[in-house]
Amino acid sequence: MTVFLDDMSMPFVNAWGDQITLEIARQLIDHKGFYFLSKDDRGYFRSIEGLQYLGAMNHPGGGRNDIPHRMKRQFFNMNMTLPSQKSIENIYGKILEQLFHPKRYSPEVIGMRSPLIDATIALWTTVKNRLLPTPAKFHYVFNIRELSRVFQGICAVAQKHEYEVIKKCNYIKEKIRQELFLIGLWRHECERVFEDKLISNADKKVFHDILDKTTKERFKDSLGFEDEQLMTSYLFADFQREDKYDEYGELIEVAPFVYEAVPDMESIRKRVYAKMDGYNEKFPSKKMNLVIFDDALRHLLRITRILNSPRGNCLLVGVGGSGK
Repeated sequence: MTVFLDDMSMPFVNAWGDQITLEIARQLIDHKGFYFLSKDDRGYFRSIEGLQYLGAMNHPGGGRNDIPHRMKRQFFNMNMTLPSQKSIENIYGKILEQLFHPKRYSPEVIGMRSPLIDATIALWTTVKNRLLPTPAKFHYVFNIRELSRVFQGICAVAQKHEYEVIKKCNYIKEKIRQELFLIGLWRHECERVFEDKLISNADKKVFHDILDKTTKERFKDSLGFEDEQLMTSYLFADFQREDKYDEYGELIEVAPFVYEAVPDMESIRKRVYAKMDGYNEKFPSKKMNLVIFDDALRHLLRITRILNSPRGNCLLVGVGGSGK
């Protein structure tokens, strides 16, 4: 049997600098067994054979423990480092090259590939260096997955080229250029991927300062936009399309899920209430009478974005006693 020990550095370090769980595991690996502690069998050794061990842990530091050298020496150690910036640029450059194809998009949109990659890498690098994990913020881990999730959101819009979301800048009230729409989409995806992990307003302000600074540095000079044009705060949702019915009221086509910008809070709130009314008519025994206030609506948009993403998952954490 192969035993996989995940998060090996997690066990509590006691006053003597020991991690008791790891000492028991070390004895099992080192001596291929352990001693009985029960009264009748105390001191007898039980051999355990036919096991091999795999372990994994994060790098020590930033609130994470190291493990004793006596435990490390039982393993062949491999250190997995992050890919170089050049490798990252090549990976996502190829992805965006396929998405923003000349047959589908204008030269202005195609020219956004390089600035988007540079801006995302710059933002990711700054955030992971500034917002470090601590025991209270142990989940502040920003690795290459965060990079991929930002581009995943952009891909969700770009690959739906048949709906011309980028070309027409659907649902945006004011007429804007396609490049500005892409920057707004990029800022939104960065907020969802990075900001939604943060647990305090102070940390969120730090992130927004980094986001604004990166936006100005990477897009202002190269594209010649003004500050107020760049500092967008769009919301996106994928349930704004309507079902199609024939003249007899029969459903002929279910509305497609198209990830598009939200015109404003009130219009998407009306749509959510309409969806809730439809649910209440369909399931009268499970009626929901919810008040969709602003925070609830923003959380709803976040959750639908995650659930409709490939392998999407989230952990919802509410303050105790707040009714959340």
